[in-house]
Amino acid sequence: MNAKVLGFALIIIGAVMLIWTGFTYTKKEKVIDAGPIEISADREKSVNWPPYLGGILLIGGIVIVATSKKSS
Repeated sequence: MNAKVLGFALIIIGAVMLIWTGFTYTKKEKVIDAGPIEISADREKSVNWPPYLGGILLIGGIVIVATSKKSS
């Protein structure tokens, strides 16, 4: 993989992680399962990551792009 492509990918992922710090989703879980009777509930789960991780990826991408050799 070309170093510039990797650098630009890290820049994009880092910027997205800085702007969008996580997401939530709904999962259906069984509460009661007694023979023919099933009761389920929707539970909301969240996935979060620290914003500094996006900053590290962004800076790393900038460094990779800045230090990569020019291709002719």
